[in-house]
Amino acid sequence: MTTYAFSILRSTAGSFQSMFTDIEGIVGKNDIGLWGRFMGLFGLASNELILVTYGAVTDIDQTLKARGSIDDVSTLLLEPTVRPTENRMREKEGLYVFRTFSVNHKDVEEIAALSKEAWTTFETAEAYNAIPQALFCQKDRSANQGTMLLVTWYDGLNSWQTSRQPPDPAGKNFRRRSQLTLSTKATATRLVV
Repeated sequence: MTTYAFSILRSTAGSFQSMFTDIEGIVGKNDIGLWGRFMGLFGLASNELILVTYGAVTDIDQTLKARGSIDDVSTLLLEPTVRPTENRMREKEGLYVFRTFSVNHKDVEEIAALSKEAWTTFETAEAYNAIPQALFCQKDRSANQGTMLLVTWYDGLNSWQTSRQPPDPAGKNFRRRSQLTLSTKATATRLVV
């Protein structure tokens, strides 16, 4: 299974262009692929950037910190559950919401199954435009509790707001998923292409 790295990069210099140049210097090399670079709309500081990479990313923190423009990196190593099904960069412009879930690791498979089933009606609803891009679980699940990450594309904030009331069976599955979730946090971003 492919390993993904969800990294939050911070720069005190505040130059995103320098960060982008440094990121481009590592992706495509050493078997590291780029899934996406995301700037914050809300939930990230003005000097932070989300970077999602895949492949040989076990030491991505050290690789990124060795670059000149990146002062701090926090990374969570992940594995896909039901999505993504292929390793490739995101291309669709719009709103990407990163939602972390604190969960009991024993519930990961049920959460993934509930999400997969829910998406059959969530994605086809006429009231909004939304496409779940990924549902990751933590790579190391040796502890009782950990993190899952859901990434969903929306065509804008109105769709995100409207999708808070999805049709059944999506709504029913999401309510059950919520019961299995200890806490959650959402961050709204836009893709940097």
